[in-house]
Parts: sequence; structure tokens; C-alpha cells
Amino acid sequence: MKKKMILLMTGLLAAAALAGCGGSKTSATTAAPETTKETETTTAAAKQDGGKLTMSWWGNQVRNERTQAALDLYAEQNPGITIEGQFSEWSDYWNKLATSAAGQSIPDIVQMDYMYIDQYVKNDLLVDLKPYIDDKTLDVSNISENTMASGTVEGGVYAICAGINSPAMMYNKTLLDQNGITVKDYLTIDEFEDLCRQVYEKTGYKTSIVYGTAQTYLDYFMRAYDVVLFGDKKMGGTKEDYIPFFEMYTRGLKEGWLIDPGVFAEISVGSVEQDPMVYGSSPETMSWCAFANSNQLTAIQKAAPEGVTVGMTTWPSPDPKKSGYLKSSQFFSIGSHTKNAEEAVKVLNFLINSSDANNILLGERGVPASSKIAEELSPKMDEINQEIIRYINDVVTPNSSPINPPQPDGASEVFNLLNQVQEQLCYGAYDAATAAEEFYNGANKIMSQK
Repeated sequence: MKKKMILLMTGLLAAAALAGCGGSKTSATTAAPETTKETETTTAAAKQDGGKLTMSWWGNQVRNERTQAALDLYAEQNPGITIEGQFSEWSDYWNKLATSAAGQSIPDIVQMDYMYIDQYVKNDLLVDLKPYIDDKTLDVSNISENTMASGTVEGGVYAICAGINSPAMMYNKTLLDQNGITVKDYLTIDEFEDLCRQVYEKTGYKTSIVYGTAQTYLDYFMRAYDVVLFGDKKMGGTKEDYIPFFEMYTRGLKEGWLIDPGVFAEISVGSVEQDPMVYGSSPETMSWCAFANSNQLTAIQKAAPEGVTVGMTTWPSPDPKKSGYLKSSQFFSIGSHTKNAEEAVKVLNFLINSSDANNILLGERGVPASSKIAEELSPKMDEINQEIIRYINDVVTPNSSPINPPQPDGASEVFNLLNQVQEQLCYGAYDAATAAEEFYNGANKIMSQK
């Protein structure tokens, strides 16, 4: 326990340290204590404290502004309730959440990611929402069974989809149009690399392929080979299966079209506003594309230089139609340390089902999970959000397969290793075969100990 807590506080990713974070699940069916004067006083104090809620999320400035405005509206409509928003960049979010979990102070409402649900549930850090669904405090009647299933663990519902999205490659459409370059959907790796060479030769702009946060793309890439990234206490596939993924980077570096890794030492990795596609002073340090998710189009367009239109297509893959999937962009969950689970659930219900709230949020986290809200919002959406809906409905949905299962315990350590190996590769210390071997063997060692 002590060793794991030390690891947690030194800043490892949350899921790698949650085993030392204990807690207890909050349940709507907890038996009421015998009423005494002392317990009445304690209950009154808890109720008063429960009027002050916290909600944490990762995101960009667009998300921050819209989410806080929706929370302020809830507080306005519910006198006596105040909600403090706590937001971070992705790179900081999970360390902060792990620290709060270790201190028994996880926020009342948390934004949760698919890859971490299982670990947080197993460490009793999230409230089972099923009792609140059963008593109608939380209305999920307009959310599909498949969408609900993605937040279900061992029969309990621990997370509600905050929006549906899909992997999407954003690109500088203005730059490419000016140079007579077109981008099609479902690019293979060969087609993508040909495009990278063409853009570099004509414009000088380089290509960024998810540096420092490559885990989701690796998962996507390996689906083309029918390899599920994680097996039972081991990695999927063989070490040779991973070589083509790393070869993209070595070819790009050798041919000059891949962005130099040193660029990322000067920016916040994972920040939309500092992504090389929209941030930088010259083509040498900028990218013509960004690997993102469909719901990020609004934020990336807002962050783009004046006069630049951002286009969107599928991520490249050896078999892009086999790789494609729809997913919950993120979830809303209730932290197990909350003093007022019922009120926190009511806030969650407001964010999911309120027309007023969603007229503010406007699908920034993805196409709303509630079919009723999605239908209401569609005609109100601006051109960018209409493009997101078109992309989800017309491009991805007809050519996708079920998303892989949530990553197991140890996944975050594996992904940390992936980023280390990627760094060594991009700085020239490894070739593709060595990188694949180092990653595969190291990842298997991590998983065998879980």
C-alpha cells in the first residue's frame, strides 16, 4: 500500500496507481442509521456541505466555457447549490484525479474515459448509478442499449456517455486547396504517406503523427490486423505485428516529412491550442494535419489561424474500414467520496437530458447520447457541428465495427512505455524492429504482473 501511494503521488498515470486508492461505493440503497440528536446534526451538516459540488473534466477552452455556463445555469435553477468547475489539459487531468482519489476527495462529478473505467470501478472510486436509474433520478430512456453498455461494469452502471464520436484526422483544408491537394476518406497507410510527401514537397509543411499520446492510434492501427491490443495478462499479436506501426515514423524521419520530435519539447502535448497544426511560426515546426476525435473539430477550428478552414477525414490505417469504430467520447461519472450523491446525479441528468443545458453545450463532447436531445439540437447546430454529424452518420457508421473492450489494469503503464519507446525511435536510438521488440517485450512483462 505504502509503495503504491508513493508511486501515485510521484505523478504516474492514475490507472497505474489506483490499487492504493481505496474507498467505498456510494449506494442509493444504504440502510439509514438510527436517528439520534447527534446523527441529525451530522446529517444536517452533510446536507449543507452537499450543496457545494465539484466537477472535473479535461478539455479545451470551448469545452471549459460551455460546461461552466451549463453548471452555472443548474445552480441558478436550483438555489442553494453551487458547482465548482475544475478543468485541466489531458496530460495533467489523470494525475490530479489520482491525487484527489488518494486523498479521499475525488470530485463529486468526474469526466471519465473508456480506458480507465474498469480500474476506477475496481478500486471503489465511482458510484453505481443503477439505483438512480431504477428510481428515475437519472433518465436513460433515450440512450441506446449499446451506448449504455459501454459504461457498464459487472452489472453496475458507473458511467453515462457524454457524447458519441469517432477518431478523426483534422487537416488544413485551406493550405491543401491552395496547392491543389485533395484528401479522401479511408486513406490506407501507403496513400497517407504519399499525401505527406506531396504536402511536404509543395508547401514545406510537415506531418505530426500523435507524438506522446500514441496509444489510441496504436489500438486503431492494430485493429486492421485483427489484433486486439490487450489479451489475458499479455499483449495481443506478436512483436512482428507492431513493426509496421513504428515504420511510419522511421520512414517519415528518413524522408524528412515527419515533424521533428524536438518541437514537442516546447509545447503542451495533448493541448488543442498548441497542436502543431494550429500552433507554430513556420512550416518547419508545423503540421498539415492532426490526429484527433470528431468532437474536437469545433475547438481546433477556433484555435486555427484566421482564414484557415479545417477539414476532417478518417485516420489512416492498413485497413481503415476494419479499424473504424464509434465510441463514447468521454463519460460522466459520480465520485465515490461525494457527500451528496443524489444531487450529483441530478446534475448529471441535467447535462444529459436538459434542453437548456444542451443548448449551451451544443454537442461539443460529441453527438449527444440522448436521441431526443440529438434530434432537438440538429437544426440548431452551426456548420461545424453539422459536419460532425455528417461525418459520424455518413462516413464512420456504415464502415465501422464494435470498439475493443476497455483496457485492463496495467494499460496506462503499457502506454507510458509506448511513449518512451516512441521518443527513442524518433530521436534515432531505435529502428522500427527494435522499437517493436522493446515495446512488445516490455508491455508483456508489465501485463504478466497484473
